Amino acid sequence: SSPTRRPADLPTVQEYETLKQLVNEIEEDIRKAEGGNKAAGTRVRKQMQDIKNTAQDLRKKVLELRDDG
Repeated sequence: SSPTRRPADLPTVQEYETLKQLVNEIEEDIRKAEGGNKAAGTRVRKQMQDIKNTAQDLRKKVLELRDDG
């Protein structure tokens, strides 16, 4: 590991928990969107983008760990 690496740069269980929370929070809007609620569909698309970005950030950090190890 690099001596300049700060603990905040490492993936954590908390980041994973945040990702799980984002996924859980979307359920109600998915059900509403299935029922034809267009506003809920818009929220689902935004939430899915947030999930994608959070997962990608965590993935990059895990790869950094592998490459630095």
